[in-house]
Amino acid sequence: MTANTKGNGLDLRQWLADIDAGRQLKQVSGADWNLELGAIAELNVKKADPKALLFDDIPGYPAGHRVLTCTTSNAARLANILRLGEVGGHQDLVGKLRGRPNTWKNRAAEFDPVEVASGAVFEHVAAGSDVDVSTFPAPLWHEKDGGRYIGTGCMVVTRDLDSDWVNVGTYRVMIHDRNHVGLDMIPGKHGAIQYDKHMAAGKPFPVAIVLGCDPLGYTISGIEVPYGMCEYNYIGAILGQPVEVVRGQVTGLPFPSAAEIVIEGWAHPGDLKEEGPFGEFHGYYPGKQGVSPVVTVERVYHRSQPILLGSPPAKPPNDYSYSKAVMRSALLMDALQASGVPDVQAVWAHEIGGARMFNVVSIKQRYPGHARQAGHLLLNCGVGAYMSRWAVVVDEDIDPANLQEVMWAVATRSDPERDIDIVRRGMGSKNDPLFVTFGTDTPFNSKAVIDACRPYDYLTRFPEVAEASRSLQAATRRKWGHILDE
Repeated sequence: MTANTKGNGLDLRQWLADIDAGRQLKQVSGADWNLELGAIAELNVKKADPKALLFDDIPGYPAGHRVLTCTTSNAARLANILRLGEVGGHQDLVGKLRGRPNTWKNRAAEFDPVEVASGAVFEHVAAGSDVDVSTFPAPLWHEKDGGRYIGTGCMVVTRDLDSDWVNVGTYRVMIHDRNHVGLDMIPGKHGAIQYDKHMAAGKPFPVAIVLGCDPLGYTISGIEVPYGMCEYNYIGAILGQPVEVVRGQVTGLPFPSAAEIVIEGWAHPGDLKEEGPFGEFHGYYPGKQGVSPVVTVERVYHRSQPILLGSPPAKPPNDYSYSKAVMRSALLMDALQASGVPDVQAVWAHEIGGARMFNVVSIKQRYPGHARQAGHLLLNCGVGAYMSRWAVVVDEDIDPANLQEVMWAVATRSDPERDIDIVRRGMGSKNDPLFVTFGTDTPFNSKAVIDACRPYDYLTRFPEVAEASRSLQAATRRKWGHILDE
């Protein structure tokens, strides 16, 4: 960690001012934390071009104790978050992202976070009996949630036992009482690996949970950053300057100096408690519940008039499904190209599958087996393996983001007996809605490749598409756009 270097404190308020100037922010007054706030956010993201929502005057809480949702749910704001400039839609955004994750990864070592003595996050500090996480308007997001979730659009900062590696992940955080929260970490995720090391050694696990900052932090903490790399470095590479951090008084963990709210404490060996259920990104309450680590909160830091960043999952599209679709599409595209698959045209990780379970790639077929190769790699590459279910491969004339075109290709170009490959005992998740049917606590799941390309051995004889040519379509839109756009 470096010092005496200008850094970026990931100030959420600066970002809000920026998007407000671009008419991307809507203020909402008087919505109740009990279900109403969550329902408004859920319905908002189903609109064609949803704005970010900033909730204030929440009943039972002081004015200025706010909740922000829907930060990443359209192309304009996501491009702003990722510092990509203006974009013309999601495919343009995916195109601008292509190659950048690899560049950011390769440059990350140049951007160690810079430590400062103090920051806005220390405006208010609570310790001991003054700790009370319920002073913030954590919503009950869904009707059947097991409790109020203060951590959804959060960054969970943890430290490795055997090294100085600091991990920053996104894991849901449920309030148990004034100074205890539940932390749900999926096995195999980096935070869970660090936690397991501490538990095996019988040592308490240090945790700092950032509950509001520039959404770039939350966006990156929720994607696949290489094992052993600190997300602060990766974020610094995107910003072109290091992240400015302060250290917690209890654990010494670093968190952004301009964070809105941070809760800090320890997960002690053997301290587990029932957590959930919680409406998840795939649109279900996971079927099998279990216990999760409990964090005993010893410090609470926050700014005056703090903003809690919420990103509630639900039946897609949800608060963050668009950002995951874009980010994972770009990562999958890069992974396929890095593996040597030629002539990949486009990839789309569909929101209907939570940007994980239903992914489509279009290719220009060059050789026998090309489609199967692309499909199997899409399912099992590093970024694509976790909880993937369906990989559909289509020809270059199909837009993989257009579900109607994709399913037309499936219906007309694939034969169920010949064109579906099944992969058994693939990487799954306990959060899979089908987990209740697995009959085991080991989360394997099967996966399928659907080859919806025109059969390679019949390319020259396959029927032509009965559709106006692209040039005719363009000419028609130029002349008759006033009719077609009504």
